[in-house]
Amino acid sequence: MRITRYTDYALRVLLYLAVRPDEVVTIRAIAECYGISENHLMKVVHKLGQIGVVQTVRGRGGGLKLARPPEEISLGAVVRATEDDLALVECLDSTANTCPIAGGCGLTGIVNEALAAFLAVLDRYSLADAVCRSRDLERLLKVGV
Repeated sequence: MRITRYTDYALRVLLYLAVRPDEVVTIRAIAECYGISENHLMKVVHKLGQIGVVQTVRGRGGGLKLARPPEEISLGAVVRATEDDLALVECLDSTANTCPIAGGCGLTGIVNEALAAFLAVLDRYSLADAVCRSRDLERLLKVGV
């Protein structure tokens, strides 16, 4: 299983915001910290706003911040919302499946179970769990420097 770069960036944005709970942060600051294109991050942040985990602040001094406490942001929900395709093998995609052995192969059920287990683990964790070592994370993200 591999998550897309889009989801990776979404999780990074959330981590960045979580270690700055009292700040309004710009996309530019996040992009510079991670060495990511601002244009790409704008798309990611837009999606995070749509799913209700990031709030944008307009006007002078504007930017973004978490819309909810980190404890209320499920990592599983974020991954589900930001991944376009969780069909790990072709036969799990009912609209594009052309596998000639679909329906007679036991691999479909096994891969489905593996995907469910992957998501179940993510569902057990919140953004707060991902920033539990916040001192290390703050140092790496240069908070307060």
